[in-house]
Amino acid sequence: MPRFLAVYTMRPEDLATFRSLPEAEQKSRDAIGLKQWVEWEAANAASFPDRGGMVGRTKRVTRDGISDAQNAFCGYIVVEAESIEAAAHLFENHPHFTIFPGDGVDIMPFLTGP
Repeated sequence: MPRFLAVYTMRPEDLATFRSLPEAEQKSRDAIGLKQWVEWEAANAASFPDRGGMVGRTKRVTRDGISDAQNAFCGYIVVEAESIEAAAHLFENHPHFTIFPGDGVDIMPFLTGP
């Protein structure tokens, strides 16, 4: 079955807006969102050979050396699905962007095997 990389994205300004909310509201959203996320993963577990995870700060390595970098990438999961459209449909109304301050999930096919 084809595999796809699903990348969770979040703009820094959206995270800053979320972090500016009162702590009680942040905790409430976290509780609701995490519950929905766990339920979503459980309901679709057969499609996830690698559940991935959330990621932290970025270092970029180029021919000029190593430096701090910033991007919208905040996590990933590997998806098995019949098509890229089927993989994308798994993420409709996902808590990453309906409850948390994420702005989307980018889905892309792996072009070679592991």
